[in-house]
Amino acid sequence: MTLASSKDAAVLAGQPNTTSPFLHFRDLGKVYPTPKGPYSVLENVNLEVNAGEFICVIGHSGCGKSTLLNMVSGFAMPSSGEVLLHGVPIKKPGPDRMVVFQGYALLPWMTAYENVVLAIDSVKPNLSQQQRRDIAMEHLEMVGLTAAANKCITQISGGMKQRVAIARALAIRPEVLILDEPFGALDAITKAELQEELLKIWNTQKCTVLMITHDIDEALFLADRLVMMTNGPAAGIGEVMAIDFPRPRNREDIMEDPRYYELRNRALDFLYNRFAHDDT
Repeated sequence: MTLASSKDAAVLAGQPNTTSPFLHFRDLGKVYPTPKGPYSVLENVNLEVNAGEFICVIGHSGCGKSTLLNMVSGFAMPSSGEVLLHGVPIKKPGPDRMVVFQGYALLPWMTAYENVVLAIDSVKPNLSQQQRRDIAMEHLEMVGLTAAANKCITQISGGMKQRVAIARALAIRPEVLILDEPFGALDAITKAELQEELLKIWNTQKCTVLMITHDIDEALFLADRLVMMTNGPAAGIGEVMAIDFPRPRNREDIMEDPRYYELRNRALDFLYNRFAHDDT
């Protein structure tokens, strides 16, 4: 068997192809049917993501950011092209990919601890009660919620709810963490605190992160690369900008670096000059 044919056989068998990019968007397109005919949301999207990278996606409303990441999570299927993880096309949701939504998506009648345990049980149902508790409390401690573990979701703040959602997602140790504008509804202080915590956790776990944001400063602080989307319909990737500040990152040091403002101005130029949003 040739090398090429052995790769194909591995993919057909559902086995990871270790010679492929970790995550690969290949000629990706998404079209939705409407009463007025087909509506193209995304067209010809190509991107390779390395294992352990932190990628931020930015663009105006309607450019297909959420649709793009929904095809990574398996909540939506491509109309053309494919999304591959370890060389295997993504066909459905799975525990190797976890999503943190802006709206938290927590069960309000449960405690913070119970929400995290629910995720653990769905993936590892045979763990002992002590093992479940240890994993849940470890991840609640990561996000600073040990003292609030037994509080109901209705009793905690928005920032704490988002911490629970992050702990729940990370507790099953996904390979890909998908963040759909997770801090957009939070106040500036809470947002900055959670950004710092997210980086600390990511530096420890080293999962691959795909994050939608509308905040250029947030992307420059968090990401390795910023993927900038063109406007819809038929949106695509207009530019990918490398953000090579050394890690671990300090917010004050980054903002004093002249390159910070060069990168910020480049992103602003893309969004508000080259691809200004037409609201008329």
